[in-house]
Amino acid sequence: MSAETESPAQPYDQGAWWRDAVVYQVYPRSFADANVDGEGDLPGVLSRLGHLADLGVDAIWLSPFYPSPLADGGYDVADYCDVDPRYGTLADFDALVAAAAAKNIKVIVDIVPNHCSAEHPWFRAALAAGPGSPERDRFVFRDEPNNWQSVFGGPAWTRVPDGQWYLHLFDSGQPDWNWRHPDVVAMFERVLRFWLDRGVAGFRIDVANMLFKQDGLPDVVPGSQGGPLTPGHAPVPYEHQPELLDLYRSWRKILDSYPGARGTVAEMWFGHPDQARPYLSGDGLAQLFGFGLMPAPWSAEEFRTVIDRSHRLARETGGSIPWVLGNHDVPRMVTRFGVDQDLVRAPTPEVLLGRMDVDVELGTRRARAAALLLLALPGGAYIYQGDELGLPEHLTIPDEARQDPMFERTLRTFIGRDGCRVPLPWSGAASPYAFGGGDTWLPQPEDWAALTVASQRDDPGSTLNLYRAALAIRRDHPALGDGDLTWLDTPPGVLAFARDPGFTLMVNFGAEPVPLAWHHDVLLASGPLEGDLLPPDTGVWLS
Repeated sequence: MSAETESPAQPYDQGAWWRDAVVYQVYPRSFADANVDGEGDLPGVLSRLGHLADLGVDAIWLSPFYPSPLADGGYDVADYCDVDPRYGTLADFDALVAAAAAKNIKVIVDIVPNHCSAEHPWFRAALAAGPGSPERDRFVFRDEPNNWQSVFGGPAWTRVPDGQWYLHLFDSGQPDWNWRHPDVVAMFERVLRFWLDRGVAGFRIDVANMLFKQDGLPDVVPGSQGGPLTPGHAPVPYEHQPELLDLYRSWRKILDSYPGARGTVAEMWFGHPDQARPYLSGDGLAQLFGFGLMPAPWSAEEFRTVIDRSHRLARETGGSIPWVLGNHDVPRMVTRFGVDQDLVRAPTPEVLLGRMDVDVELGTRRARAAALLLLALPGGAYIYQGDELGLPEHLTIPDEARQDPMFERTLRTFIGRDGCRVPLPWSGAASPYAFGGGDTWLPQPEDWAALTVASQRDDPGSTLNLYRAALAIRRDHPALGDGDLTWLDTPPGVLAFARDPGFTLMVNFGAEPVPLAWHHDVLLASGPLEGDLLPPDTGVWLS
């Protein structure tokens, strides 16, 4: 069938599994280490599937496990259709997908389409071929750089020995693809089919808004602001270019050609709802992450503003915007909520270097309340590994042990993202906490013994058991999952909404106890209640 006579894609089924799924992000290098070399691997994930099944998640998202020199934690991909030997083999991947399916857990994989590794065969060929060659046309080379800056700090251009410059919006080990080249388009279609053939349920698309660059590569105008997704109104010349819409429609057709519902979730920060609206039209991307809660300080008013904006956008478009409170790129909730919240609003050099006072007890209370909020909101939700254990950010990793390229590219003025990527503690009183054997690839804190899975498993008041209880209730309660919400009138500093039938959430962001809403029963609370009062920094589910 020709492109002219193809039937347009139909809107996604409103009952598609991802619309109310709880997805657990696995950062493979830090989840579990089966071969005891200090780095996590796919057999390690397989060995701990019972933890995820007991937790009650619907799917796992695997961060990159592809062959990579690890210039950026695996997001510099040297081969999109294989497994890095440090993580295992394709047979290990297949075994994991099959074992997860047996536990009714779907598997989503990361696809990294904006850039590859400088060790990718096509980039090595481009360097060898020289200026003006077809091989270089697959990337973005030019004779003079423009003023674009790397997201990781410093210029977004690196010069090669023959005098040309190549574009890398991230690390210099991550050259950007030229998405206007048909070879790049065709290669990624093959990549999608390769993993779909192996049974994945979908893809998380890395930096999904940055693939196409504006023709001519114009300089960034100082003070550029976000606007609607129309030509000439993108916030910067390498974001939200209109060609993305056709690309994601073509990917949608590939996913639809496979049995069962296969979806996409896009990593896409947007400054204005009109930037996101076209992507949610129903014939392209299945989901955009709802990232707005992650940078929000602990405030009922600010949380409600973020929730209103994303939920309204989802209702107006019929799209799906799963909620997120943590991932591999941001400091952990316990630490974010345990510092002076003015620092969250306006980070200082001390914050960027992790040199601030953290009240872990306060942060833990707030993170537990935030978890109940996350899992009560309409739609899907993502949980970052370790958040179910209440792990704080590891702020005291020695400089020489840090591996995030942002640390060096910002001339060590930003602590980087290593602190949320530390290997998980499974059991025991000291590192490696049964993660594997010997030294872990990033050092673990000395005080995590009380936070291990084993330590929390039999403690009814643990954060792990709070998540387990919440996910069990969510799975069975008819009001939870996809749907709508109704805001309730509350005192200042309190956020509350109702969901039909018969469910109410309250979170007290304030400093004083407040009366509970009228209710029949307490389904679950993030901390002890004071009779009919909801204490500060506490959330509750009511029937």
